[in-house]
Amino acid sequence: MNSLLVSVQYFFTIMAELAVLFVGISTLIALAFMYLPEEKLQAWMAGKGIWGNIMGVLFGAVTPFCACSTVPMTLGFLQAGIPFGSIMSFVIASPLMDPLVFTLLVAFMGWKVAVGFLVLTSVFAVFFGIMLDKMGWSNQVKRVRLKGDGYQISAGPDGFKNRLIASFGKAWGDFRAVLVYMVIGVAIGAAIYGYLPQALLARVAGPENPFAVVVVALIGLPLYIRVESAIPIGLALLDKGASIGAVIALIISGAGIAIPELTMFAGIFKRKIIIAFVVIVFITAVLSGLIFNLLI
Repeated sequence: MNSLLVSVQYFFTIMAELAVLFVGISTLIALAFMYLPEEKLQAWMAGKGIWGNIMGVLFGAVTPFCACSTVPMTLGFLQAGIPFGSIMSFVIASPLMDPLVFTLLVAFMGWKVAVGFLVLTSVFAVFFGIMLDKMGWSNQVKRVRLKGDGYQISAGPDGFKNRLIASFGKAWGDFRAVLVYMVIGVAIGAAIYGYLPQALLARVAGPENPFAVVVVALIGLPLYIRVESAIPIGLALLDKGASIGAVIALIISGAGIAIPELTMFAGIFKRKIIIAFVVIVFITAVLSGLIFNLLI
């Protein structure tokens, strides 16, 4: 079978699976949040000690925020007096974790990879949130005022049927918003799957290269790869002989740093936190990749 046909088959197969999973899971998430009061979530995040950081991570994990909603949500937390460390745990976890990402990892890479990814990103988000708080970097927040009420989780219309329809509409809108990124990611994955020489990739990102995880994490940092795009790319890399650790490092570094998000966060945080955020994502990517290579 020629490379073009292999790539085309890969593209349409993965694209169809991603579309069904994205719309289905996003609909369920939107529906669930119509029944969950936002005030209760904020009260949980305001918990003292490590509990607040854990809740910040959980909130970041269960909410499929993009930069356009993560930033005003962060502003809302600051205005509400949520502890700085909890907010930073939320900021770190938000671009990397949500139920859709977990579902995609289970579907394409298996339970071990999905659970490992969830545990490691959670632990690092909690740890770095606590560390930034203990370092006293809450003074690195700029004096900003939140205009309006910020991002709100809407209760939606009355009645389950109407809420289900509204949830599907939101999921479809989100799908259309990320479709271009998804197509690009799957197309890159298809090209890698069909054309990239396996021996070359194995030398660069395979388990025999001790620096593979670091190299791939550095490559991923300047890229803005949504997790939905990174997963099919990672799947193709795995099929070509890349180590699981290198793939995880690419997903974390590529998805954890979004240039639009960093630009908007520059209006909230001083330069020191912006730089620290980039370093934190890189460290998380490298250490997670190395741990994956050791354990899986």
